Amino acid sequence: MTLDQAALLDKARRSVRNAKMALDAGDYDFAASRAYYAMFYLAEAVLLCKGLLFSSHGGVQSAFGQHFGKTALIDPKFHRYLIDAYKTRTRSDYEARSEITEAQAAEEIAHAEEFLAAAEPLLRGADKETPP
Repeated sequence: MTLDQAALLDKARRSVRNAKMALDAGDYDFAASRAYYAMFYLAEAVLLCKGLLFSSHGGVQSAFGQHFGKTALIDPKFHRYLIDAYKTRTRSDYEARSEITEAQAAEEIAHAEEFLAAAEPLLRGADKETPP
């Protein structure tokens, strides 16, 4: 794992932790936003396994789906989680009254935790291989 991947993994873990704290505090829109960012950081870290770096959310989402979801290097559901969480994050960050529910925020957090559990072994394995 590179230093950049380790930093992104750390940011993902902290984002999940902060999402849970926001959920407990009743800040459902912030919780959903942090859960998305956890998945976004993980997607960025995983893309670095192939030497790929993108400057936009859309670029990361698209490349993650193409290089990992469609090839089944990781379960394709994580690409769907990333896309769906982005839509929720957009609502939570940009709508004055986003109306993200506790259940929606909790689901995004659960998806982020699941994504984290799937990405960690892939990132640990990156040390042993050259980029595919």
